[in-house]
This record gives sequence, structure tokens and C-alpha cells, in this order.
Amino acid sequence: MIPARRARPDPRHARPRVAFGGTSATRGRDGSAPVWLFDLDDTLHDAGVSAFRGINVAMTDYIERELAVDRAEADRLRGHYWARYGATMLGLIRHHGVRAPHFLHDTHRLPGLEQRLRAHPHDLAALARLPGRRLILTNAPRAYAERVLDALGMRRLFHGIVAIEQMRMFGHWRPKPDARMFRALCTKLRVRPSRCVLVEDTLAHQKSARAVGLHTVWMQRWLLSRGSAHGPEAGLELRRKPAFVCDRIRALPDLLRIRQRPSQRPRPIPR
Repeated sequence: MIPARRARPDPRHARPRVAFGGTSATRGRDGSAPVWLFDLDDTLHDAGVSAFRGINVAMTDYIERELAVDRAEADRLRGHYWARYGATMLGLIRHHGVRAPHFLHDTHRLPGLEQRLRAHPHDLAALARLPGRRLILTNAPRAYAERVLDALGMRRLFHGIVAIEQMRMFGHWRPKPDARMFRALCTKLRVRPSRCVLVEDTLAHQKSARAVGLHTVWMQRWLLSRGSAHGPEAGLELRRKPAFVCDRIRALPDLLRIRQRPSQRPRPIPR
């Protein structure tokens, strides 16, 4: 008796496999693989050393020149609009008619940026092992994000970049922490907010994302290394976890531990 040949599986019915970082993972039948939304500055690299000083100086220079104010007033406006709107650019657009593309290009040129950026092999390995889609979600311009990712050797590890140029809705800019942007992004990605994981160093952004239903992860690596937080996080007790923060991490490899706890699915917090 000749043994029957084993039928080859029809590729049309095979479970889809998603490639990432040189490895692959099988997506569940319910499409349960997470979508990772990574902030860039002070989340994937130490921006306090590599970028923030230059950006702050460039923004103050821009305001001083374009608004024809003195240095002290330019510095005050930069900080005031950042604290009030979450982005200095929004205040300049609303109150002074500044054109966003001109502002973004002028303030993010940062000569020598690449030489100040460093990545750790264990960070690259951890990102490569994360299942599902991985996206950059940054209030910085796309050109700057691409430069940073290229210099860190991380660009190949991400499936896309959502930069500030893409955060416009009905003619209005909606960067982080605007909850409308988070909702619109989930809709565009065709994914439930509960399947999205926001990895971010800024608590205001996490609070807004959590209210929408995203899982929030507070990156404290460079806040701890500097001994103090910047901006709204300044003076906060880093060992305390606000109610809207699902997890805290000190390094990217910690994310591999977080994803193994499916019972901690995020639920929208009451407003």
C-alpha cells in the first residue's frame, strides 16, 4: 500500500505571521498582538544631553528674532506656551501667527546631533523582541525623528513614525496630550485603544492616553539618572505611581516583562 501524501496546507488559510526586527511572531486569531506607541525624546534616548538644550536655545532664538522681543521675554514665552498648550509651537501659532513648518525646520536643525546620540545593544534587542506593531509617536518633526532613529540604529525596528506634522484634525494641530489625537490614531490604525501601549516619559501625555483607554508605561530611565524630572514631572516622587500609569520601567528590556501580564488590560478611567 502506498502511503497517502500529506496535503500541503493552503497558504490562504495559514495564520498570519508578523515580522519584526529579524524575528517573527504569530498573531492570534483575534488579532490580539499589541500596538506599541513609543515617545522619542527621553524615552528611547537621553534627550537632555543630546537635543533639549539645543532645541530650547533654538526656540528662544526664533521667538526673539521673529517676534522682535528681548531675550528674557522670548524665554518666558517659550516656557509659558509649552506649559499651557503642551507645545511651544501651538502658542506661537495661536497668538502670533507663526507658520508651523518654518518654526519646526528652524528649531530642529541641531548641527552635530548624530554625534551626541548613543544606543545600547540591550535596548535594540528588547525592541526587536516585542510582538506586534511598533510606532514612534512624537511631538517632534518627522525629519528630526528620522535623524535620531538612524543615529541610534533603531529605524529598522519600527513600522512607522507618527510625527507632529500628522497630528492635525480639521485644520487644527492636536499634538500630545490631546485626547482627540489618541482616539483618531486608534481609529486610523484600526485597533482598540486597549490594545495600544504608550511608552512615554511625560505624565501629562500618559494621563490623557489612559483616559482614552490606552495602556500606559512611564519610562523613568533618564529622569532617575539626572536625579530630577523635567517640566511637569519636576519635583514629583518618581517612586510613586499615579493612578493613570499602568507600569513604570527603567529600561526598555522591562517591557518584555510587562507584556507577559495579560490580566492588566487597561480600562478607561473615569473623567
